[in-house]
Amino acid sequence: MAIVYQAKRLPVALLALIATTLLLPSAAVSSQTQLPASGDDADVRLNASPRHTEWVEIESRGDKIDAYVVYPERADNAPVVVVIHEIYGLNAWARAVADELAAEGFIAIAPDMLSGKGPNGSGSTSLDSQGAVSLMRTLQAGEVTRRVNMAVQYATSLPAATQRFGVIGFCWGGSTVFSYAAAREDLGAAVVYYGTSPDAQALRRVQAPVMGFYGGNDQRVNATIEPAQAEMERLGKRYEPFIYEGAGHGFLRAQAGQDGANMAASEQAWPATLAFLKAELEAR
Repeated sequence: MAIVYQAKRLPVALLALIATTLLLPSAAVSSQTQLPASGDDADVRLNASPRHTEWVEIESRGDKIDAYVVYPERADNAPVVVVIHEIYGLNAWARAVADELAAEGFIAIAPDMLSGKGPNGSGSTSLDSQGAVSLMRTLQAGEVTRRVNMAVQYATSLPAATQRFGVIGFCWGGSTVFSYAAAREDLGAAVVYYGTSPDAQALRRVQAPVMGFYGGNDQRVNATIEPAQAEMERLGKRYEPFIYEGAGHGFLRAQAGQDGANMAASEQAWPATLAFLKAELEAR
């Protein structure tokens, strides 16, 4: 499995965690860390979850969004992770990812970027996948950043939350996360799953450490990795891209795809994601 990253940028403790994870056989990894649901079993996993969940409506400066919040079971306050959904809108799979992050100790919030964009002011729940894709393409960058900020403000203001927060996104959401990292100096960690990289001007504003996970069979996205990696290296900023040979775009959702390569990628990427988020957001 081909993996591209720059180990010297990682703190020693985090490097040890990730190195151990990546060297484990797939079966050992999956026995220690539960993967998020695949797209096919998201509803079942959500229905079986023991965690407290809430649908909330967040208002700010004339805008209003819906968001799905999942709380962990822990005795102390938890850092926040904002989940940015794919181009298909806030569906059961994105909510299942939030649930799995809560299982690992984070307050997870998944904002619906299509809030108010659907029929009669509805959001993702009223749209099929193609309808969601069409509306997602109409969103403006400033609007997206504002809505992520609304989710951050809401979640970090919860009595059970700390002020540390990270963002994780997939596909369209992955690209959004990398761009959002250029907008918030107080961002603790950014995780990009198979999203394109921003331009050099945006990269100069990135302060948070960024970790990216990519399928080897996804050159549309992967063509943007090397220029971003070179620029982040030049700027002395942390960007760690991992590329999984044979895996396709959307591998964490489509875990059964690509003749086993998507599952192999998921079993490596998800534990590394958790190690990174915990190292950057917990008790710092």
